[in-house]
Amino acid sequence: MVDLKSYNLAIDLLHEASTPYGFVAAVQEYDNYKRVWTRDGVIISIAALLSGDKKLINTAKATLETLLSNQHENGFMPSNVSPADGSVSYGGTSGRADNPSWAVIGLSAYTILTADKSLWEKYQEQVTKCFAVLDAWEFNGKHLIYVPQSGDWADEYIQHGYVLFEQLLRVWALKLAASLSGNKSWVNKASQITTAIQSNYWKTEEQSNVYAPNLVHQLKDASEKFWLMGFNPARIYKYFDLQANAFSLLLGLGNGIQNDSVIDYIKEVYDEKKSILPSFYPTINEGDADMNELKNNYAYAFRNQPNYFHNGGLWPVWNGWLVGALNMQGEITIATDLIADIHAANAKGSLFNECLHGSDKIPCGVPNCTWSAAGAVIAEQAMINSAFKKLFKF
Repeated sequence: MVDLKSYNLAIDLLHEASTPYGFVAAVQEYDNYKRVWTRDGVIISIAALLSGDKKLINTAKATLETLLSNQHENGFMPSNVSPADGSVSYGGTSGRADNPSWAVIGLSAYTILTADKSLWEKYQEQVTKCFAVLDAWEFNGKHLIYVPQSGDWADEYIQHGYVLFEQLLRVWALKLAASLSGNKSWVNKASQITTAIQSNYWKTEEQSNVYAPNLVHQLKDASEKFWLMGFNPARIYKYFDLQANAFSLLLGLGNGIQNDSVIDYIKEVYDEKKSILPSFYPTINEGDADMNELKNNYAYAFRNQPNYFHNGGLWPVWNGWLVGALNMQGEITIATDLIADIHAANAKGSLFNECLHGSDKIPCGVPNCTWSAAGAVIAEQAMINSAFKKLFKF
């Protein structure tokens, strides 16, 4: 049953974050958060579309128009656009490898959930360019894009290389776009990427069709319980990536045994945390080798202390997607419990904080963060609204 009070507070924040140019990431100015961001804007727009609120749906449309009309001539998408002066950023030290996929996902979701094809028809050139730049970012034609350091949502964390989450977003974008267009080349590309993922991101006794020889010995250190976070020529990332594993369930990536293993591990972490789950687990602590890489990767101030921010922090937005994944797998009890935990997390401090401390659950990050509210809306709608499943039926 929907917690109407908490849900309505989330909807209210989405309204507060609405501008004529689209949804801003936070209602207060802090480190450029009061801008229309591709990643945040699409996720918030999906929440708006699922809500059925006409004003929010109009803002979702404005968000997509702002973003797609500011695509770079080479195909990559804005990191963010300023509603104040229209200035566009395409990234800081590195660009955002996930944004072309998010842009296509947002456009497709709008078209599917509203049956309004006007934006889809208007921005076909932009869709083509998004997929073209993703093809180029493979660098070698082997179906996996290479993500630079700071190139995805966790831009102050340690990962770079063939990061699983970006591969999954690309598969999702291709499948959604193909479902609208019937483009067989997009269907085939999604299938090729999926095969590459299944061959390289799950540890088995005998690794076959591996992406590169280094993976043969590197995967010996990977977990057998969940999908690998990613790899590059020098290493694999052994941490549990909540986002990637949630979307592996949503997209039907694994077989029954793999899905059960992922869900069992999620339950283990949930039993330990008794709250929403950390985005990356376990936490990198002082003295760990990876802490050296964390310490210098920040834009304004170092936030990745143990259990803070990306380093073991608890993010309501990604737990909202996890609820949807668990519900689609028939795990109703833990999905329901997680919704209550998302609302509890969003009620702390100044409300809708970007994330919480992974141990003491104290708010950290930006308050009144729009995609934390979006996480609550997505979680609630995933349980009661058949429209959520339309986004994963191809």
